Amino acid sequence: MVNRPGAAVLAGGALLALLAPAGAASADETFPREVSGGYATWATGSAELDGVTLTAVRPAVQGSANRTSFPATGGGADPSSGAADIDLGGTLRLDGSAGQPLVLGALRLSLDGDDGALHTRTAVDGQARDLALAEVATGDAAVAVRAGGVTWTGLRASLTQAGAALLSAWSGTEFAAGDGLGVLDVTVGTGSDTSAGTPEPAPSTPTPGTPAPGDAAASPERAESTGPAASAPSASVTRPTLTAGGEQTVAGRGFGPGAVVLVAIDGDTRYQAVADARGRIERSFPVYAKAEEGAHTVELYTPEDQQSVTSVGFEVEHQGVS
Repeated sequence: MVNRPGAAVLAGGALLALLAPAGAASADETFPREVSGGYATWATGSAELDGVTLTAVRPAVQGSANRTSFPATGGGADPSSGAADIDLGGTLRLDGSAGQPLVLGALRLSLDGDDGALHTRTAVDGQARDLALAEVATGDAAVAVRAGGVTWTGLRASLTQAGAALLSAWSGTEFAAGDGLGVLDVTVGTGSDTSAGTPEPAPSTPTPGTPAPGDAAASPERAESTGPAASAPSASVTRPTLTAGGEQTVAGRGFGPGAVVLVAIDGDTRYQAVADARGRIERSFPVYAKAEEGAHTVELYTPEDQQSVTSVGFEVEHQGVS
């Protein structure tokens, strides 16, 4: 990329007032399922944004390794085709050599099964402007459809012609259509689907003192957190102590059926899962060889209620340490 002097600068002071949610561009398209919560995690570590710093503005949450999570606030999806139109909450602030920040809001991800786009609203010369910031490639992405949600993994974003022109004018650095903008992983809830199959029979009432079949507490090697009420969400891990470089699994219960549950490791939200018909989730994750020895924490929470968090701890040992 080449520096280009004399680039136009966008107004910065009153940008947030111009970033009210935009109406979905796909309002004329009817999706069979409504989006009911969820998150899009945008990993910009591979983005070709030399000299640009990205900062999330709540309700978006900025994590480590250039990962930002945006809550899904509405939209629709067609799980059978992989098409969707998802409104994302929060804004993204870009800072660079231009002096004035560039704020991107009203983010909306549209997928039509074959490709997609990331839309945004910003301000140019004090006027709000809507544009398709990035093309989103779905060809190599993995799509997982569940009774209560859909997950897209590995959606690669790249600048559109309009997006490249916007960033070039703002930053004074030449950007081109096709420049990489990182990878999106998206999980949304779509409610229960009664037509998907025969409903799971209700569990029988266990004998007092006897764990129910499949109960996370039935296995003695699982460490489980405690809560103030039996109906409150709880979490457990399969390995209370493990060696760095291994794999850990967290299980959660007490969530609403079809709820999107976020998984944070030591305060960093990294994974997502969708609760089954009984309100349970399970997610495996690597414990890297460079993980610090000692206590670590896994937290489970839903995007709709980030104040209600259930957590469980586990210990990491290094090879050869008893």
